[in-house]
Amino acid sequence: MQNKTFATYTLGCKVNQYETNAVEEVFIEDGFTLTDFDEKADVYIINTCTVTAMSDKKSRQIIRRAKKQNKNSLVVVIGCYSQISPDEVAKIEDVNLVMGTSNKKGILQEVKKLKLTDKVIKVNSLKDENEFENLDTKAHSKNQRAFLKIQDGCDRYCSYCIIPYTRGKVRSRRKEDILKEIEELSKNDYKEVVLTGIHVASYGKDFRLKSLKEQENVNDINENYLLDVIESIAQNDGIKRIRIGSLEPVIITDNFLEKLTKIEKFCPHFHLSLQSGCDETLSRMNRRYTTEEYEESVNKIRKYFDNPAITTDVIVGFPGETEEEFNKTFDYLKKIKLYQMHIFPFSRRSGTKAYDMPNQIPEQIKHTRVEILKKLDEQNRDSFENNMIGKIEQVLFEQRAGEYFEGHTKNYVKLYMKTEQDLSGILQNVLIYEKIDDRLICKK
Repeated sequence: MQNKTFATYTLGCKVNQYETNAVEEVFIEDGFTLTDFDEKADVYIINTCTVTAMSDKKSRQIIRRAKKQNKNSLVVVIGCYSQISPDEVAKIEDVNLVMGTSNKKGILQEVKKLKLTDKVIKVNSLKDENEFENLDTKAHSKNQRAFLKIQDGCDRYCSYCIIPYTRGKVRSRRKEDILKEIEELSKNDYKEVVLTGIHVASYGKDFRLKSLKEQENVNDINENYLLDVIESIAQNDGIKRIRIGSLEPVIITDNFLEKLTKIEKFCPHFHLSLQSGCDETLSRMNRRYTTEEYEESVNKIRKYFDNPAITTDVIVGFPGETEEEFNKTFDYLKKIKLYQMHIFPFSRRSGTKAYDMPNQIPEQIKHTRVEILKKLDEQNRDSFENNMIGKIEQVLFEQRAGEYFEGHTKNYVKLYMKTEQDLSGILQNVLIYEKIDDRLICKK
């Protein structure tokens, strides 16, 4: 193939970004030059998201944008949207190749076969995907933090979520492969790693199923597999910090937390998915825990760690959410007082149980409820950050922000230091001494 330039665009989660980086590396190793998506390229690769109907719409917009840069380019669509709706994606004018969420290493070879007039669908069924696709990527984020995919797939089947159908069953990455990539990250001077996946709490479940050979009878999650990975990564001298992506209450055990406290490099920032503070709503969502169990997890984290940052996701306006149910969520969130909440209005996604549920909530009511929770979130965040003023914290500096250099504490609070120095990659203890315009300011 004579065409040697390509561009990528990623929608959605950190897993998608990791996988895009892996695809980029395959193309670069073959002699392609990576260019910006808004510039002329010979191949455009769009890694799509389908978590909401709006995600599908955004994916289509980006797909259509690609060909405008170069009418003689090849347009390749991969990711969750193309996995669940390959025919719909293929109908979009100018799309040449549709692939899904598997076989990332095979994209290059498929591209080499393409002609400008081709329209090819190569989406594999996920029913037969039993092994983690090891991508061995060295291309990560451009700051000091690398996202490392250790798991794929989900078997939780929340009633609003399409992802189990786009990602397949739980597949965990072998520890030796994880550590191999950790070694590469360390050599490339990354100081911090974030372990990510589609459902990180399920890491190792498939290993356990294979060892027990009782797949239909084993539905619980065992935290020891994830602990083993974290403890092993901590042995690498170059990696100074280890974070975990989104978790759920099922993995927050005394054993899990006690062992994490003994890993000095572990960062006490827990993103603990909630979705609703009302048990009736949680039941309709098929979330598999109660508000009491969630609160117990929060209290356990606070028992084992000093000033941990606990963040969460909340969906408002879920079908059937009455004013009383929403008020329960508000009161609950006010009581447990988390550091930060990512608040979303419920978005109907075809193919999920929630799509056809009765008592869908009007958009205006959803919007009003989102705004109410956003105000509560601002209060909680201000309270948490104000309590940090006067404390000495370790910060990993990442990049310049005007006259300041910014970085994050171990519990993932962003700090700013006024300096002319380039502090990229520097780990330093600092004093947090004031807050200016929602920015926590620190000094040596």
